[in-house]
This record gives sequence, structure tokens and C-alpha cells, in this order.
Amino acid sequence: MNTIEFFGITTELATANEVILTMPITDKTKQPYGVVHGGINAMLAETAASIGGNAAINDAHRAAVGVDLEIHHLNAVTEGTLKAVATPIHVGHRLQTWQVNLYETTTETHVAVSIVTLTSRTI
Repeated sequence: MNTIEFFGITTELATANEVILTMPITDKTKQPYGVVHGGINAMLAETAASIGGNAAINDAHRAAVGVDLEIHHLNAVTEGTLKAVATPIHVGHRLQTWQVNLYETTTETHVAVSIVTLTSRTI
């Protein structure tokens, strides 16, 4: 089982220009005191950026993988559904930079903002 399956992540849109993922908030995603773990926000942001980065690569022998992640946690949430919206800032031959905004969909709470840098490597 991979991360996407384990956390129940759904791909709503996946293109080289935008990626939208959703994920239910469950006990698996929370810290012991009931709020979504910051690492979950980071995982969802990097997953969204990586999906977009790989959509932008037109080479079956290369893959976009994360090399840097900066995340700012803005609001804590305890229930609902997280939505990640990733858009490219720069897509180069070797490096890509994506901005990812995370929201809770019911309340439209802006949960986190992230900048993810990816590199293209041979697989």
C-alpha cells in the first residue's frame, strides 16, 4: 500500500498546470490531541507538487522528486476534508518549483501554504 492509498487521497485534477488533491481528515492524520499533523500537510503538498511535476516531464525515463519543502501552517483543523491546490511557479529542465495551498473544504479554512522544489532524475 502506498501513501495515496493509505490516506485515501483522491486526485481531482492532475495536469502540468494545476493539481488538485483531496484527503479526508481521519484519526490517521491527526496528532494525539486531535488536530491534523503538520507532517500530513507537508506530505499532501509534496504529493500534489510531485504529481504536477511528473505531468510536466515528457520522458518515461525521468521522474520529478522532491528536494526541498517549505511549509507554513496557518490554521489547525480537526475534521472535514483537506484540499491541496498546486500550481507551478517555474518549470525548468532539471528543477521545478511549485506553490501549494491547502484548505479545509467545508469551512474554506486556509490551512497551509507550501513551496516545493523538485528535481528531474533518471529512474
